Amino acid sequence: MNYETLKNYILVQGADLGLKILGAIALWIVGRWLIGLAQRLLRAALKRQSVDTTLMNFAASAISVVLNVILVVAILGFFGVQTTSFAALLAGVGLAVGAAWSGLLGNFAAGAFLLIFRPFKVGDMISAAGITGVVEEIGLFVTTLNTADNIRTFVGNAKISGDNLQNFSANPYRRVDLRAQLHHSVDPNAAIQILKQSIAKSPNVLATPAPDVEILEYSAFGPVLAVRPYCSNSNYWQVYFDTNRLIAREFGEAGYPAPEQRVTVRTIA
Repeated sequence: MNYETLKNYILVQGADLGLKILGAIALWIVGRWLIGLAQRLLRAALKRQSVDTTLMNFAASAISVVLNVILVVAILGFFGVQTTSFAALLAGVGLAVGAAWSGLLGNFAAGAFLLIFRPFKVGDMISAAGITGVVEEIGLFVTTLNTADNIRTFVGNAKISGDNLQNFSANPYRRVDLRAQLHHSVDPNAAIQILKQSIAKSPNVLATPAPDVEILEYSAFGPVLAVRPYCSNSNYWQVYFDTNRLIAREFGEAGYPAPEQRVTVRTIA
């Protein structure tokens, strides 16, 4: 191969390579524009369906990653690179990552379901996976709760969706369950009337439904009353403590003796 032939070969191949590079750049620019368009269309469609912002952002990011991978594979194919083995490699890597991150992916899938079905929202008080607290954030992998003792707790979404879930904020009011122990000598019906009248006047206690005060059981100390006022969710603990103080005050003013256990001893001669 003489100099002229080599020169012509380099010029031809260089021109061909240059055209391919220009074509790849054009393909990249057009592809990126189409990916951005797809993201915008997806966001608009999800926004019309009132989908949670976190899920909307994740879906747009996932679409972007997938389409960018397809774009890179297409550009490599444009340069004549065999993409079949490359695609197989990506699939193998995906399977390996999926196997290694099975727990993480499980939390992710559960997080997607939580965002779609929305059994609770930020600001709700819930009990799930053995943790009770106010929802601070619903993430794709974990949900953040602030417990009553002000401890920020991160709970995997898979545990939340796979366990029993209680949402204390879903209904407009809830019941406070308390017990009042009476002495054997106290008439339980009189005590019931005293508590019903007093609790009905207590602040933050709802008139409807009316407070429940009934005989729950009989113990070795005497009758036990079930004291159950109703209140809004935000006033639960205030009503809980106020009602306890009210029981102590009313029983003290009524002169009820402190409960004591009775034991009868019989001697057989």
